[in-house]
Amino acid sequence: MSGSLSRVTLASIPSPSTSVWHLWAVPIRAYALCIIIGIIVAAWITDRRMRARGAAPWAILDVVVWAVPLGIIGARVYSVITTPQPYFGRGGHPIDVLKIWQGGLGIWGAVAGGALGAWIACRRLRIPLSFVADCLAPALPVAQAIGRFGNYFNNELYGRATTLPWGLQIHKNMVDGVAVGGPDTTLYQPTFLYEVIWDLGVALLVWLLDRRYRFGRGRAFALYVMAYTAGRAWIEYLRIDTANHFLGLRLNDWTSIIVFIGALIYFVMVRGPRVDLVPGYADGDTKDDGTRDDSAASADADDSTTDADSADGGAADADGGTADAGADSADDDGGSGDDGDGAPRPVDADADEPSDDTDAARSKTRSR
Repeated sequence: MSGSLSRVTLASIPSPSTSVWHLWAVPIRAYALCIIIGIIVAAWITDRRMRARGAAPWAILDVVVWAVPLGIIGARVYSVITTPQPYFGRGGHPIDVLKIWQGGLGIWGAVAGGALGAWIACRRLRIPLSFVADCLAPALPVAQAIGRFGNYFNNELYGRATTLPWGLQIHKNMVDGVAVGGPDTTLYQPTFLYEVIWDLGVALLVWLLDRRYRFGRGRAFALYVMAYTAGRAWIEYLRIDTANHFLGLRLNDWTSIIVFIGALIYFVMVRGPRVDLVPGYADGDTKDDGTRDDSAASADADDSTTDADSADGGAADADGGTADAGADSADDDGGSGDDGDGAPRPVDADADEPSDDTDAARSKTRSR
């Protein structure tokens, strides 16, 4: 019997006995570090995806300064609303609501608050929120995976008791970030690790499918929401931390079910090509959404080719007269969208077709 227990212990996952370090008088908390690292990594991934779709370098920073503070506030508010007992119940301390380093951030509050902040930033940048959401879709679960290690350092949010060889050791008595006494002799389901693996799988899934199908109009983000909630539901079911229940399920389970259904409806009902930005969108020389979509790309290429042909024809006729002035003017109206000062405007896939006069002028230019 003792040999069996010894083998289980040797195969178990140990938990950190310290979750805070001090740099002189400044506490450095593992929970906060994990969140900060997750934000940085997600911002980097999102920035690369936004640049590839026409955004200015590090435009994501304009989004981060709004989305992150409101996301943290939303995460805390959601956690307090769904589990108010530690703060307002018997023996609770309302002031502890402000101690976010002790844990207690709800992902759906973070998404709601972050979405509000991102919407404000997108309004200021004059770009669609769905553009940023789709770029963020594979980055957000990576940030969540990194953030879950904060729960690991805090020895919190573990699952039911288990005899599995990857059971998690827990220090149940943590005082100011330091374990008092040894770990509990019982091993628990490492739900933090399950979610880390699941989140990374979600990130890979969204990235691969978005690369294959080029989702637009926020559908990549909806795919992330569906994939994440599918895993969160069963992981939440394993947890044994304090939570309110409704009809036998934890509130977070119900939230996952409702959010999954909403994301599924959105994914199925909303259609449209992927939206890319046009250079110069941040300078105010665009229409309100500052974008173009993939369906316009081939039309843009054709217009650019026609403009180049027209320019060559105009140069050839420069010595022989001014008969091409009308053709050059027609090309300016139907070409790349320059407004005369060199700043490109967005090309709308639904824009009206060029007039017959414009087509005739282009044909005349080519014939020369």
